Amino acid sequence: MASEIAGGIRLDTLLLLEHPHTFTFGRRGKAANLIWSEAELNSRAVEVHWTDRGGDVTYHGPGQLVGYPLLRLGRLESSGRLLQADFVGYVRRLEEVLIRALASLGLATGKRRGLTGVWVEADVASRCPRCPPAAKVAPSKIASIGVRVDVQGVSRHGFALNVSPDMTYWQGIIACDLPEAPMISLADLLDPVPGMEQVIQAVVREFGRVFELEMQQVAAAEEILELQRPSSIL
Repeated sequence: MASEIAGGIRLDTLLLLEHPHTFTFGRRGKAANLIWSEAELNSRAVEVHWTDRGGDVTYHGPGQLVGYPLLRLGRLESSGRLLQADFVGYVRRLEEVLIRALASLGLATGKRRGLTGVWVEADVASRCPRCPPAAKVAPSKIASIGVRVDVQGVSRHGFALNVSPDMTYWQGIIACDLPEAPMISLADLLDPVPGMEQVIQAVVREFGRVFELEMQQVAAAEEILELQRPSSIL
C-alpha cells in the first residue's frame, strides 16, 4: 500500500485498527524492558515483535485504537535524500490530533517537553476514583507515538490510544523506557466510557482538520480512510 501511495496510485491513507495482545519494540528498544517471562507471555497469549519504528517498547491490544497514517511527507532527490519533510513537526501534529480528539470527548490532555506522546496531568487523574495511584502524583501517558518514514518519503507506523484495554498488560513491560511514567486509559478517566466508534469519529475529524485533509471512508471492516488533499494546499 505504501509503495502505491508513493507512486501516486493510491491516495494517502489512514488505517485505524485494534490488535491482539502484542508487545512491539522500536529501533531504540531494550530487551531488558520486557518484564514478563516467556511462560507468562504464553499464558497471556502475547506476541512480541521487533519493528523499525522509532521508540522503545509499547503494548497493543483489544480496546486500544491504533492508527497507521500512510502519508507522503517528502520527495526524493537524485542522491536519495528526502526533501520537503518536517519529521519532528509531523509527530507534533499527530499529538495535536489526539489532544483535540480527546478534548472533544471531554478529557483535557497535553504534551510534555522532551517526550513524545499524549499525557494526562496528575491533577486531572487525582479527581478520578478509578485512576491508578501513580497517575495521581505524576503525569500519565494515554497515547504513544512511534513513526518511521521510508525511503520513498511515506510515513509508517503511527499512534496507539488507550480507550478501554486491559491495563494489566502494561505490567509486562517498562513502556517507552520510562519506568516512572504510569499508563492510563479513557476508561479510567471518563464515565461513561466513549465507545470505540465514537473515538474513531473524533480522531478522524481532528486528523482531517490538523493535516488539512478531506477524509473519505473506503472500507468498514478495518477502518481505512483515503485522504484527499484539498486543492488549496497542493
